[in-house]
Amino acid sequence: MKIYISADIEGITGVTSWDEAKSSHPDYGPYRTQMTREVRAAAEAALRAGAKEILLKDAHATGRNLNPADFPTAVKFVKGWSGHPLCMVQELDRTFAAVLMIGYHSRAGSNGNPLAHTMSSSRFAEIRINDQPVSEFALHGMAAATLGVPVAFVSGDEALGREVKGLNENIGFVPVMRGVGASTISIHPELALKNIAEGVESSLHSDLRKCLLPLAKTFQTVITFHDHMTAYRASHYPGCKYTSEHSIRHECTDFMDVMRMINFV
Repeated sequence: MKIYISADIEGITGVTSWDEAKSSHPDYGPYRTQMTREVRAAAEAALRAGAKEILLKDAHATGRNLNPADFPTAVKFVKGWSGHPLCMVQELDRTFAAVLMIGYHSRAGSNGNPLAHTMSSSRFAEIRINDQPVSEFALHGMAAATLGVPVAFVSGDEALGREVKGLNENIGFVPVMRGVGASTISIHPELALKNIAEGVESSLHSDLRKCLLPLAKTFQTVITFHDHMTAYRASHYPGCKYTSEHSIRHECTDFMDVMRMINFV
């Protein structure tokens, strides 16, 4: 069994400020360590559940937060960003049994995490698909579904959990924090490791076919940008229409075209 892990940091236990998510800031160190521990707990649990090979995408900021030496030898790494539209699940293909998402966070516009955003906190105010606001989990979960690969398990903030269960109640989810305004209420880091490990094992022993995210027949994507200049520029991408000073609309029937468009705008 091959397992894919995609790891972010804004949904890691205790992360509350952008300072804790930036490698250049002194506050980053302890949270990079906790990110490593939570991702390693997921990887070790996947191996116990029968995984023979794991591909891990370091999917936060530079994509260079995790040290391969801290992980089991069965784990291979994707570090940095190739520019491929699969983005946070780069190199995923049909040979994988499932995707695990660790340290994920709620969507742009959500009050469930002080660091809530979708793809770019500086660029996008909101991304909607078929009139529903979406997170990075939803985008990459649907991208995985186009390849027939289910998302078996996710960890992150409580608000993200509501989105996960709303899209597919069979996907395992472990909440490690709850956002309250600019603050967070987190569980103990050791308890997070325990819960993630147990959740991954349980999820990988379930019927993974039930964890595929549903895909619509058509996709209308509306992106609202923080500034009008970026929206105007993005409106020139093929298939995009300028709908307001800050928004564009794109329509297609293949979800990978959504991911390509987001990648370029």
